[in-house]
Amino acid sequence: MRVISRKKIRDAIPDHAEWEASLSAWYRVAKSADWSHFPDVKLSWRNSDIVGVCVVFDVSNNKCRLITWISYRGKKVFIRNILSHAEYDRGKWKHDCDCD
Repeated sequence: MRVISRKKIRDAIPDHAEWEASLSAWYRVAKSADWSHFPDVKLSWRNSDIVGVCVVFDVSNNKCRLITWISYRGKKVFIRNILSHAEYDRGKWKHDCDCD
């Protein structure tokens, strides 16, 4: 899969250095994946769920939520947001990402 854009991962790390290893691991998994539909995603990263049109990955032992939109046909993963668990629970991201 082509991950668009890794910059969002790099931008999240200065504020949350403890997420770096887990976000890097997610990136490696996603980049090497060949996802055709959500069950493929679930096999690669079991802590993932569909929320509206988005796929949300629990990262860093449930401390971080990586919100994506996946084009299975185009083999692209668009990172929409990376949030702490508390930020995610507030739900504002759903409106910002068109994921509701």
